[in-house]
Amino acid sequence: MTLSLATPFELGALKLNNRIVMPPMCQYSAVGKDGMPTDWHYVHYVSRAVGGTGLIIIEMTNIEPDGRISDQCLGLWSDEHTPAFARMVEGMQQHGSKVSIQIAHAGRKSTCAEVPVSSSNQAFSEQYKQPRALTTDEVKRTVEKFRDAAVRAVKAGVDSIQLHGAHGYLIHQFHSPSINNRTDEYGEDPTRFGVEVIQAVRSAIPSSINLQIRVSAVDYGVGGYDVNYGIEVCRKYAEAGVDLLDISTGGGVSVNALPPNIGPGYQLPVARAVKQALDLPIIAVGLLDEPKLAHAALINGDCDLVAVGRGMLRDPYWALHALQATGKKPAPPKAYERGY
Repeated sequence: MTLSLATPFELGALKLNNRIVMPPMCQYSAVGKDGMPTDWHYVHYVSRAVGGTGLIIIEMTNIEPDGRISDQCLGLWSDEHTPAFARMVEGMQQHGSKVSIQIAHAGRKSTCAEVPVSSSNQAFSEQYKQPRALTTDEVKRTVEKFRDAAVRAVKAGVDSIQLHGAHGYLIHQFHSPSINNRTDEYGEDPTRFGVEVIQAVRSAIPSSINLQIRVSAVDYGVGGYDVNYGIEVCRKYAEAGVDLLDISTGGGVSVNALPPNIGPGYQLPVARAVKQALDLPIIAVGLLDEPKLAHAALINGDCDLVAVGRGMLRDPYWALHALQATGKKPAPPKAYERGY
């Protein structure tokens, strides 16, 4: 089969119309400061479904109020949140997109927690509050909170769940050896927290629900780690029950934290390395806004799905336009057919 952006993708019960993914991008628009989606979120996400996106991943959605980056981030820490998410999910699915949601905790990167929590008491940088280290019992309760939020997401109707283990947030803060200086079981094996979250979520959701994790497979800078370490982290998470890996990089440390060369497709070599090492489908992300580059990432074997963030912020119909640009006939809604 010749791959293209238009090629359908199937993984168990997850069946996508194409290989185009909208990655999770925080909107900072829960204006009630209660974690609730608003009309902004509904229009934002449903318009990308109208625009032909195969898989839409709802932005970082947090398991407790102090787990948010800001007090205007989304949350699923109570059953009261579920109906608002269900409305949004149904709207996307009505237009042919499948829906995932990123379940997360910001850890030491929370700006709204009075005292953030982390694997240790190290602050991310001088611009952030100093966190306190979670006790062993609190870590176990945090695992349960991830599980409970995932169960609510299933009740809201999602087709897939993504856990956030990248960009310096809580799971990343545990599996990063320079951040995690614990002496308990979660320090002896830095991946244990992430593994337990995966196992707890997997045990509580239907087998038909696809489980993903986003991982920074390389963490640049002082205290970071290389791709070989990142691959072993991904391997542990795959063995714990993940079906698909969303490969990103960076975000864990603040000193010299950027890669030497940032440009279109700069994370593709890392995605390819993980794909070659592990027998799991891979989502690649990172300045893939040019349709022919996104198409090339697929046909070159760098990944199985391509995620386009900034491009979709600028253009809700990026998927339809990318299919056109790569020689495929898009299938817009009937109301828009005259435009294509």
